[in-house]
Amino acid sequence: MKKKFISKNKKTKKIKPKIILFFIMIFSSFIITIKALSKYNLPYQNSDLVNFLIENNNPFIVNSKPNYSYFHQIMTKLIDLDLSDPLSILDTNFKGLTKKVNVEEKKVKKVSNEDVVNEEEPTIYLYNSHDTEEYKPTSFAEYSVMPTVKLSDYVLKEKLEDNGFSVLIEEQTISSIRSSLGLNYAGSYTASRVLMEQAKENYPSLVYFIDLHRDSLSHDKTTLTYNDKNYAKVMFLVGLENPNYQGNLDFSTKISEMINAKVPGLSKGIYKKEGEGVNGVYNQDFSNRTILIEVGGPENTIDEVYETLLVLSEVLTEVINNDQN
Repeated sequence: MKKKFISKNKKTKKIKPKIILFFIMIFSSFIITIKALSKYNLPYQNSDLVNFLIENNNPFIVNSKPNYSYFHQIMTKLIDLDLSDPLSILDTNFKGLTKKVNVEEKKVKKVSNEDVVNEEEPTIYLYNSHDTEEYKPTSFAEYSVMPTVKLSDYVLKEKLEDNGFSVLIEEQTISSIRSSLGLNYAGSYTASRVLMEQAKENYPSLVYFIDLHRDSLSHDKTTLTYNDKNYAKVMFLVGLENPNYQGNLDFSTKISEMINAKVPGLSKGIYKKEGEGVNGVYNQDFSNRTILIEVGGPENTIDEVYETLLVLSEVLTEVINNDQN
């Protein structure tokens, strides 16, 4: 019994250094892997878009604290990635993504609780009757943000508010409203109508109702390259079974024509719909300033959609300002 006890004790003493050695090897492997990967560059990503995606979700930016944690300090020294400046990851490349580029000057907007959007008297209402329509996911661009038409709402809201408008985004999901009404997917416009009426009741100041969608066509039919930039094409849908459709048609036509004046071919124009088997109204009987815009298709990246939304925000600013005067 004594010999067995001594043998077991010796075995225990031998195991401890093995465990320590194991963890040292794991940590060393991690560092070597990171160092090896850091020799490669990520492909170009729009730094403005990356700012938009991360500025409201990154604790290092929100708190603006240098040396936020020991982890932050260690990672900054080991892999030259400053967590208080997430755009620095664009200066580093990873295996399989080998295109080297010069990243634009990095300026990250600091977010604080003082940045409160005034929605007391919004004039523009952004919503999505088909709010689960998705764009093509890409590697690092979305920073774990799923690219859907809902993301387009937030980009457009930010740009329009930069231009002086107060914008309201519909936060309730269409699926939840459909469920409460016992509707299937075909009842999406009925569900969004409920939300529109509710928004108008809560905010009587609303005038412009913009339903953002995504087309279903292939990449070659939904993409435009102009001045070395890729854009997701837009198309306006007008239902002719609304007896007062002319006001919406004229308003949509103005926007479409002005978009093409800025970027030729970016708008595919107006798609007029009526007849058996189609909705034919699309809630455009709600007002003569209710428009439906399809931006890009399922194979468009959020970068391409973003470039288009920049143009769309400029055009909407001009058209709405003229409309209000």
